[in-house]
Amino acid sequence: MAGKLSARGLHWASINEVSFVAGMRLMFWIFRVFGRWPFRLVLYPVLAWYVMAKPLPRRASQEYLRRVAGHTSNEPAGVMRHFGAFGESILDKMLLWGGLFDFNSVDLHGGELITEAVAAGRGGLLVCAHLGNLELCRVLSRQRHDIKLTVLVHTKHAQAFNAMLGRLNPESQLNLLQVTEMSPATAMLLSERVARGEFVVIAGDRIPVSLNPRVAVADFIGAPAAFPIGPHMLASILQCPVYLLFSVRRGSRSEVHFEHFRDQVRIPRQGRDAALQVLAADYARRLEHHTLRAPLQWFNFYDFWHLPGLEHNDASR
Repeated sequence: MAGKLSARGLHWASINEVSFVAGMRLMFWIFRVFGRWPFRLVLYPVLAWYVMAKPLPRRASQEYLRRVAGHTSNEPAGVMRHFGAFGESILDKMLLWGGLFDFNSVDLHGGELITEAVAAGRGGLLVCAHLGNLELCRVLSRQRHDIKLTVLVHTKHAQAFNAMLGRLNPESQLNLLQVTEMSPATAMLLSERVARGEFVVIAGDRIPVSLNPRVAVADFIGAPAAFPIGPHMLASILQCPVYLLFSVRRGSRSEVHFEHFRDQVRIPRQGRDAALQVLAADYARRLEHHTLRAPLQWFNFYDFWHLPGLEHNDASR
């Protein structure tokens, strides 16, 4: 059921998950001069300091990896490997906006869903996740397909990182829209863009930045977790096709997956909670599928399954 999450417990936005990127410019230079392996030799001492100095992200990673291992019957991976994958993803983002990424290493799945919509002049909503490297999708949309995106973000917790990308390439900031709460004016703006055949991108795996965020609870990797209802409410406002977007790195290659989710989303007044629950559960299943294929690349370093003070039956408020 849908509900509200109390302020007790630490919200993801209060965790500066990229506070160790201050040295990434130096490591980016090391990569450019010496390659990826020397980059890793410098990266891991930085990560070791971060893991020791930041107990909350460390414990969140340990809990997440424990859940993944229990769900798959595999031995749990180490926290350093998890944070190492995060550091590698930051490097890839810098390579993308620095013009140094090898696009021949990208495998695109379901891309015809978007190219056919673009050809027909239809816009849509893309629901993504903090899995892998979504900057890849933004750069690909500019370079290969001329797809116009508006990415809804909450960037206050990552200002240093976004500024670093902006220095590499000012275009990295062009299609970001800072949104804390969905106002009528913002909804109208997004509706106009979708009507022009553009796409709106919103994350489906982090609850809103507000005191009492509205959420729906769905099973994820073996336990109930809170998912935002915002993407589904936005879809019901925009009345456009909804797609899911996932990006992961597997070995030396990157994968981008587009999936059809709904032709349209209609949320009835009667049975609203139940409708939102179904939507959240369907999204959670697809997120779980892709996360378990590349578990070290899910970058939510907070207690995702912590549900303090969750009240049911109040999604209509």
